[in-house]
Amino acid sequence: MSRRAATAGSTGSGGAAEERVCVACGRTIEWRKKWANSWDGVRYCSDGCRRRKIRPVDRALEEAIVTLLAQRPTGSTICPSDAARLVEPDDWRPLMEPARRAARRLVAAGHVEITQGGQVVDPSTAKGPVRVRRT
Repeated sequence: MSRRAATAGSTGSGGAAEERVCVACGRTIEWRKKWANSWDGVRYCSDGCRRRKIRPVDRALEEAIVTLLAQRPTGSTICPSDAARLVEPDDWRPLMEPARRAARRLVAAGHVEITQGGQVVDPSTAKGPVRVRRT
């Protein structure tokens, strides 16, 4: 089942709200009562994501992930740091969290999976080292 097809919290009227994925970080957006009248317009999970939006470096990281995975055999994985190193070889460490966000956006688009210990994990809740592979 796709992440977008799943349902999130209750709308308060007995129904379930459509699950949303933040366009900036790729995390699942939990339905909140204060969004009851504007749920259709919710695109970001937080004020930080709304301010950050998607920058050119974020798109470059997405492209780097896709390129690196295309160069590897099917089933092979990469670390988000590989994409960060490809985009900024000399100063890649500040790009680690943006690389993880890029991977989460690619998961939401259905292009990749995020794994830990060889098992697919929910990118919204994964903590610690992760690997990325094609779906």
